[in-house]
Amino acid sequence: MFGDKIKISKELMARIKEVSEKAGYSSVQEFVEAALEREVERIAGSNPGSSEEAVKKQLQGLGYID
Repeated sequence: MFGDKIKISKELMARIKEVSEKAGYSSVQEFVEAALEREVERIAGSNPGSSEEAVKKQLQGLGYID
C-alpha cells in the first residue's frame, strides 16, 4: 500500500486503468508500483556510477551538454 499520496490527472488515471487491465495487473496500484520500480532501476541502475551516467545522458538529450 502507498505510504504517500500522489496526484495524477484524470486523463492519465483513465489510461493507467486501461493499460493495467490489458497487461493483467490485479490493480492500478500494482501496475504503478511496477512501472515506478522499473523506472527507478533504469535511472539508478545496479551500480553506483550508473546514476551519474543516466543524468549525463539526460542532460545530453536535453542539449545542455555535448
